Amino acid sequence: MWYYLILINSLGFALMGIDKRRAMVHEWRISEKKLFLTAAFGGSLGCWLGMYVFRHKTKHWYFVCGIPVIFVLQIVLVSLIIGKS
Repeated sequence: MWYYLILINSLGFALMGIDKRRAMVHEWRISEKKLFLTAAFGGSLGCWLGMYVFRHKTKHWYFVCGIPVIFVLQIVLVSLIIGKS
């Protein structure tokens, strides 16, 4: 489980950096859907960090609000699962 979380969060962080670079040089972009799916599948912390490290998608309210909401929901879900064990 820890390896998966490290991998998916590294991927989320990297995708934000890659998309920012591509935006700067007017190349093909990574879809917002793919960025949100990466966050939803456990990479929310990596995406959130990548947003601010690369200053990418920080003017889009749905990223500024959506990615942290996904992260908090994931923390709550894990807490509930651990609490039942």
